[in-house]
Amino acid sequence: MVRSQAQPDSVRRHFLQHLGRQALWSTLLVIGSLIVGTVGFHTWAKQAWLDAFLNASMLLGGMGPVGEFRNAPGKLFAALYALYAGLVFLVVAGLLIAPVIHHVLHRFHMEDTKQS
Repeated sequence: MVRSQAQPDSVRRHFLQHLGRQALWSTLLVIGSLIVGTVGFHTWAKQAWLDAFLNASMLLGGMGPVGEFRNAPGKLFAALYALYAGLVFLVVAGLLIAPVIHHVLHRFHMEDTKQS
């Protein structure tokens, strides 16, 4: 299959669109996770809304929970949410780095085609 050489502006525009789309998905995933975490900490750990938001934010940011959990459901939710937050961190990193790696691989492919 022969590929036509794309103009540099169209390649850059496609890369930025891809990166923007991935950033949007990452943002939606983080916001959704933050909402779930805040509601979970408020419901099961019996924390005030602001404390629940703080704990969800700290876990999603990789820092760890703030304060003490006094009941078993709160401790269980905190443990499960911490595992989930670690996975979200990896998924978001993958979503954001994928367009960059894809762009670099295409660059190498184009350079190989030009040398042949």
